[in-house]
Amino acid sequence: MKTVANRFAIGSVLLATAFAAHASNNDKPTDLAVGLAVDQQLSVVVELDDQYRFIIGNQGAAFDYIAKTGQFNTEEPIEWYVGLGAWGEWDDGFGVRVPLGVNYQVSQGWQIYGQVQPELDMHKGWELGIGAAAGAKYHF
Repeated sequence: MKTVANRFAIGSVLLATAFAAHASNNDKPTDLAVGLAVDQQLSVVVELDDQYRFIIGNQGAAFDYIAKTGQFNTEEPIEWYVGLGAWGEWDDGFGVRVPLGVNYQVSQGWQIYGQVQPELDMHKGWELGIGAAAGAKYHF
């Protein structure tokens, strides 16, 4: 339990530091989205400027940098994205991942997303796997 509390504290400090650094380097208001997802089991998602996604869940934590986005040529408000991220589980396991996903604008402010990500687990050797996530966010 002590390890979980320590990791949560470290994650909270990193999140606050990243948010403060981003806010101080930017003259325009920050686009903030908050939501729930199934990523590291049941998770809270905080996204800044549609580019920096922080996930803290029952099983662990993750961070994704959304590197490239684009629109599908449809009448529906669907966009795709590719990113680079890292993840860690509270008990064991950590590594890097490459999220490939889609966002769908449900209504004003509300967005749902789904992604799959190849994951490289670097805990006790190298193991390649695949993960998935789905969630809903509200943009402020």
